[in-house]
Amino acid sequence: MLNRVKVVICGKEYVVQTEEAPSYVYSLAKTLEKKILSITETNTRVSAHHAAVMVALSTLDELSKSTANVETIRAQVKEYVDEAGKARIERDLALRENESLKAKIAQLENIVKLKSLKDSLDG
Repeated sequence: MLNRVKVVICGKEYVVQTEEAPSYVYSLAKTLEKKILSITETNTRVSAHHAAVMVALSTLDELSKSTANVETIRAQVKEYVDEAGKARIERDLALRENESLKAKIAQLENIVKLKSLKDSLDG
């Protein structure tokens, strides 16, 4: 369901249709206005429109860098998951080998016991 949210940015009213909660849109508008005002107050020759373009470029830069970081993190997580899968396979193989060796030890111990018993009966 679309919400119609009315916000005021730098004295101009805008109506935004969004699925987001109004409080979220108000927060975005407030942040945008603060960023625009921080530019226009430090340089009075910059218009609000020019400042908005500068904020938009800066925000797109942040988004682009964040997206690249997310992709890097995804690749790292995939690598970690793959490594964990390989380690699990190696562990399972080692456990099976361990069980096999335990069975061989038990078999050899039985052979030794039988040989000892045979020797005691023969001697």
